[in-house]
Amino acid sequence: MNRFPFNESGFITFGDILDNLLKDTATAENNFFPPANITELNDRFEVELMVPGRQKEDFKISLDKQLLTVSYEHKDGANEEKKSLKKEFTIRPFKRTFTIDEKINSDEIHAKYENGILTLLLPRKEEVKITPKEIAVK
Repeated sequence: MNRFPFNESGFITFGDILDNLLKDTATAENNFFPPANITELNDRFEVELMVPGRQKEDFKISLDKQLLTVSYEHKDGANEEKKSLKKEFTIRPFKRTFTIDEKINSDEIHAKYENGILTLLLPRKEEVKITPKEIAVK
């Protein structure tokens, strides 16, 4: 397939190139990023990734300096008893990286996977926990 096809007049326009590039980007299978919610609480941050249908053993979560990386690669086990006759959905690999700051207690980060949601719990360090307080009106 010609990546930049000529139009009917034999020329390639900038619009033709742009349309092809945008189409390629939008349909590329390697560009899957699961949607994420990031919530701030008094004592921690929570990062939730919507990743249904996966096995928790296939997630890889790593922390290198201030980069928290979450990735998924399905390890396909050969099952000779099971033969797919039709397969309309796929579980695609992904990799997402989040930058965390010095307010996070990196030794206490942990994760859980329930009902298709991968939740990363990032506790704050003691000295930066937000403690609500009331101010009296005089």
